[in-house]
Amino acid sequence: MTEPVLWAVVGATGTGKTGLSLDLADALAARGRPAEIVNADAMQLYRGMDIGTAKVPIAERRGIPHHLFDALDVTQEAAVAWYQDAARTAIDGLHRRGADAILVGGSGLYVSSVLWDFRFPPRDEALRARLEAQLESEGAGALYARLREADPVAAERIDARNGRRVVRALEVLAQGSATHGGALPSTPLSWHPRTRILGTAIDRDELVPLLDARVEQMWESGLVEEAEALRAEGLEDGVTAARAIGYAQALAQVRGEMTRDEAVAETQALTRRYARRQVSWFRRYDRTRWLDARTTDARSLASVEGARP
Repeated sequence: MTEPVLWAVVGATGTGKTGLSLDLADALAARGRPAEIVNADAMQLYRGMDIGTAKVPIAERRGIPHHLFDALDVTQEAAVAWYQDAARTAIDGLHRRGADAILVGGSGLYVSSVLWDFRFPPRDEALRARLEAQLESEGAGALYARLREADPVAAERIDARNGRRVVRALEVLAQGSATHGGALPSTPLSWHPRTRILGTAIDRDELVPLLDARVEQMWESGLVEEAEALRAEGLEDGVTAARAIGYAQALAQVRGEMTRDEAVAETQALTRRYARRQVSWFRRYDRTRWLDARTTDARSLASVEGARP
């Protein structure tokens, strides 16, 4: 029997990763290769964050087991090091049972942490607490200026407004590391020897209106009501979840800080920018087979790709 494969379906938001992963799992099963799906979307880890993350409903999962969806409360932090261990444990478990694993998602750092020999610097909780106190008192801009002076290369990769990532970078540097790291290695080594990477892509002129319409549909489908319900569960206190694109804007609308139109427009702009970053990130992956998920025949894909040595 052929050894199990680790598949990765990656690409920008809105390019059809979910549908392709389901079709691929069905096609593999039809060839006698059971396959299950492992989430690699940081925000789909959260229970209750369904509309704004375009999480596929259980009823639409075609009976295919899904792993690492709804794994965290909205008040918990989605740390990449934790995710790496959880995802690789899930994948190892599937392979021991003879099933292929299909890693699906657009969170670049999360995907990379699984696919490549990717190691994380240690944590220092006391140091982090001090840096977070400085973040609170001085603001992200002041800490980012310190990072830019100490490690310009790391600073280039980090959004100056993302206080959490700035704190993490300063924490690592303070422990003696030459650089923050936390990026795709220049010559990455695969974690699993039988890895197949499929990339979904749509021309930007087509993707932008699709993303804008998707955001409008999220508001029509009740994103604000979902965010308001999660607010009662502590969403605003979440280290990671509260900053999710769409949810941050929906909460601002709930608090009266934005109108509906303002919240939608900002979410659309941030989604477009996020999609550009995703395209840039995943384009660096070697040996990726790029596809238009709307026209790809998963049956032939499973046959050809799954047979490769």
